[in-house]
Amino acid sequence: MFVIVVGGGNTGSQLAKFLIDAGHTICVIDERPIVLEKLAKEIPAEMIFNGDGSSPAVLEKAGIQKAQVLAAVTGSDETNLVITSLGKFEFNVKRVIARINNSKNAWLFTPEMGVDVSLNQAEILARLTAEEMSLGDMMTMLKIRRGKYSIVEEKIAPSALAVGMALKDLPLPNNCVISGIIRHGDMVLPRGTTILETGDEVLALVDDPAREQLAKLLGRPVV
Repeated sequence: MFVIVVGGGNTGSQLAKFLIDAGHTICVIDERPIVLEKLAKEIPAEMIFNGDGSSPAVLEKAGIQKAQVLAAVTGSDETNLVITSLGKFEFNVKRVIARINNSKNAWLFTPEMGVDVSLNQAEILARLTAEEMSLGDMMTMLKIRRGKYSIVEEKIAPSALAVGMALKDLPLPNNCVISGIIRHGDMVLPRGTTILETGDEVLALVDDPAREQLAKLLGRPVV
């Protein structure tokens, strides 16, 4: 997949390295000399393009016509919205992603502005903090379908309701699938007759309501 990343700062460079490691072809656009110098030490030179990513001419020269994904991750919300509009409506990029720097501007990052997926870093951090506070030891490993479902992991607490129960007898909520159990470092394939033990690390696919109910079964009872 060919991905264009506009903005080579910390967010852009980390995204670029992740995409390269995943086997994708990328192009990072930036025009700040200091940023370009830093990028040259982190990713291949042929993947760096010197220019203003909000310029249609620059985007064309960078090969946006063949890009499947465009990520606008500069430090300016206004610039990111210009880039997303160009990408979606002038160059018909299939998937357009934008970084939100100021939460007050989140309402602007809509499909009407060319944004398919918006990344509000402050909101993500707030949600993760709230999850950790409300769900005890449950960890969200991956969100899918735009956050509607999550893959979570939780270690069963010593006094949890699930301890000593077979999976078939566990009152699992709707939209909850147990996909694996890690016990003493080994993977146990979940079966109906599998008895849950203290310290088991349970992997599950859940939606938000099911995640909260699963946490009550596996976590420490509320006193």
